Amino acid sequence: MKIVIVGAGFTGIQLAKRLVNGKNDVVLIDNDDEVVRHASNSLDCNVIHAEGNNLDVLEEAGIKNADALVCVTSNDEVNMITCSLVDAVYPDVTKIARVRNYAYYVDTTSVEKAKNRRPLYGVDYMVHPDVEAAEAISNAANHGAITEVMPFGDQYELIRITVEKGSRLENQKIISLRKITDRPILVAYVESNGETRLPSGETVIKAEDCIGALMLKQDIPEFLKLCGSKLKEIKKIAIIGAGRVGTIVAEKLIERKSNFITRLFKREGNPTQEFCIIDSDENLAKAAAEKFSKIKVFCTDATEEGFVEEEGIDKYDLVICTTSNHELNIVMAAYFESLGIKNSIALVQNNAFGEIARKIGIEVAVPIRDTVVDSIMSHLKGKAVTGVHTVNDGSLEIMEIKVDEKSPAVGCTLRDIAENGKFLVLMMQKNGSDEYFIPIGSTKIEVGDEIVMITTLEENQHVLEKFGAEL
Repeated sequence: MKIVIVGAGFTGIQLAKRLVNGKNDVVLIDNDDEVVRHASNSLDCNVIHAEGNNLDVLEEAGIKNADALVCVTSNDEVNMITCSLVDAVYPDVTKIARVRNYAYYVDTTSVEKAKNRRPLYGVDYMVHPDVEAAEAISNAANHGAITEVMPFGDQYELIRITVEKGSRLENQKIISLRKITDRPILVAYVESNGETRLPSGETVIKAEDCIGALMLKQDIPEFLKLCGSKLKEIKKIAIIGAGRVGTIVAEKLIERKSNFITRLFKREGNPTQEFCIIDSDENLAKAAAEKFSKIKVFCTDATEEGFVEEEGIDKYDLVICTTSNHELNIVMAAYFESLGIKNSIALVQNNAFGEIARKIGIEVAVPIRDTVVDSIMSHLKGKAVTGVHTVNDGSLEIMEIKVDEKSPAVGCTLRDIAENGKFLVLMMQKNGSDEYFIPIGSTKIEVGDEIVMITTLEENQHVLEKFGAEL
């Protein structure tokens, strides 16, 4: 698979690394000499120092024979123009652009049925960093912010939770879960001593291990008790940062409207909750006050001691830090936890900062840049792959695959194709059904089935081929 990436910033480089690790042919283009030098030294791929929105440059990079073009420069218009340019000459190339300006997102329902319709702006897929991050924050907030949450369908969720010392799961083998609870629970991964790995039935869960577990939504409270935690009721929420991400989160949790952007979110907010929004920027605070007229909006430094005490912010149940200063989000979340707020969510730059945040006691850290890379990767795995999610340090990936008639796995049971340590099938949706279920070894794979699996980064290409899902 050949991919041309325009933009060698953090997102471009992280995307290139994952694609190169997957043995793809990658060409990276950027017009900044220093950035190109850094990319050339850190990546095993062709890096071109040039303007990416130039057709001659793109043709030199091999766009004619490319499977996809990904534009992730810091300029929305450059990303979109570059895609439009390629679409005019090479319409069969898949074109993906990172676009931050909401004005460019329009509802295409009225024209989607038109025959021979070219994609608007020449872009097949537009990725919005703020929407991706806000969805992750909203999911966590709806679960009391004690865990990171990945929803699958309307019934199942994958949660990340720490096993507390003295809990019922401490020193238990995963196979023993069946004796401890009759609820259908599948442990997808285990983080122990800084390493994330796929488990087996013989894997022993230790105190302070983090585990990723898949279960029905209604079974989460009971499972948290087994881990030594409990789902807390969140009544008072402070959102720090009235920028784009903070506004989307507030819109989701407070207004629960159903416009084009917020339809991307699936949950409903809790009308009994009390909210406040805090931002030191006068313009942002004013805009938030106008938009959310029924809640308190403060224009002040959220860490100012007199303000915190006067408004009782330290008595809130949850603080969500969503400012554009990601390092400050970590500091503020830790500060408010030191004042007694039990739960916090911090928007951070990437997974590396997410690990730092968790180590200092912040319950949930959402890495905005990695959510963008995940979204782009889901469009680059081929039509059979409908979703890609990175697990924590990036060593594992969760993929959603639709089985077609060409898949070598058709007619096989999960037991037939199992490869311990390489991948684990988490759940399935049978063709014609709307409901997911956790499969067993005798479950047979059929055409049209949708499969959610977790695999190591090194084996993901092998696993895709095994299920016939390569591009």
